[in-house]
Amino acid sequence: MATRPFQRPVIAPHVLFGGVYGTVLASSMVAALTQYGETARAERLYDAKWLLVTAAASALAHGYAHLVARRGDRAHHGIRPAVRALLQEWPLIVATLPTALLLFGAGLGWWASRGIEYVAFAINTVLLFGWGLFASRVVGRTWRSALTVGAGDAGLGMAVVVANALIK
Repeated sequence: MATRPFQRPVIAPHVLFGGVYGTVLASSMVAALTQYGETARAERLYDAKWLLVTAAASALAHGYAHLVARRGDRAHHGIRPAVRALLQEWPLIVATLPTALLLFGAGLGWWASRGIEYVAFAINTVLLFGWGLFASRVVGRTWRSALTVGAGDAGLGMAVVVANALIK
């Protein structure tokens, strides 16, 4: 199955990496920030802010690491390539936005703040499934195979989140 032109930018490795990493990061942050049972609206606003700060810091760290790692190749170096390397980490930040919106909405009273972490985990599990399914279909896997890969990716992602929560 050939990729359609509009799909090529979406299946770029940095987009898939950032999407998956950001989704796992968002779930891990929610688990870490709510482990003490704080469910007050003000806490959810605080959680949303910290999630976005952490996503931005992670994106900068990844961009910086890529920049340093590429110094050994023969690519042109300078300010523009450095800025491009940092800006290519946008998918990581975008992938945390659904969770940030949930927390922000709970903080503003749009919906209940108690239990919103479970909604975030459910949505992020579906997103991880979607990333795996989408990537598999774009490269030509059958629907059955892509569904299996998506389910495996969702399970693996949530296992990472649980392991991360248990470590902290």
